[in-house]
Amino acid sequence: MISVRRGGERYPGGDPDAGIESLHAFSFGRFYDPDNLRFGPVLACNEERLAPGAGFDEHPHSHTEILTWVIEGELTHRDSAGHTTLVRPGDVQCLSAAGGVRHEERNEGPDPLVFLQMWLAPTKPGGTPAYDIVRGIADSTPYAVRPAGAMLHVRRLAPGERTAVPDAPGVYVHVVRGRVRLAREELAPGDSARITGAADLEVTADDTAEVLLWELGSV
Repeated sequence: MISVRRGGERYPGGDPDAGIESLHAFSFGRFYDPDNLRFGPVLACNEERLAPGAGFDEHPHSHTEILTWVIEGELTHRDSAGHTTLVRPGDVQCLSAAGGVRHEERNEGPDPLVFLQMWLAPTKPGGTPAYDIVRGIADSTPYAVRPAGAMLHVRRLAPGERTAVPDAPGVYVHVVRGRVRLAREELAPGDSARITGAADLEVTADDTAEVLLWELGSV
């Protein structure tokens, strides 16, 4: 089964007066929809836009796997475990909050920043926080988020190119850029698809595209 959610249907949040604009694909903050709380371990897929100088001050997280994907600009990350990192397009950053960690995220560069932040629930609570970053992850290289039983596949597709959707209990697809086709559905930037019982499916690019596919062990 495929459930498509359009980018224009996402809930707008953030604080525009502070240079923060957010789009939430799941219930988040002030927005609560009991029918849209999660998809398997995926709890959030937020598109954040930060003006130069804007950012999220230090705040806590726990029992959450937080993966960040920069679309445009540069993100400065700092956390209570002592990591200070500049995250750029093509980098995969993952913060495992485990029993508790604090972090801040800012746009300290001269240009607007656009990034996705995806939250996943671990299968077991607690543990020790962990941090990881992969610089310039190669196309088709899977990135495992083991505490959540999930695998991220990054695909950069040329016009007409196809990629297989993982055969898995659940797959969450998010289109970063370009237009693609999934089964009979056409997906544009910001659109997503929640797939249950995926088998023998493909994503086909209509033009140059970047797509994130989450392979989920459960839904």
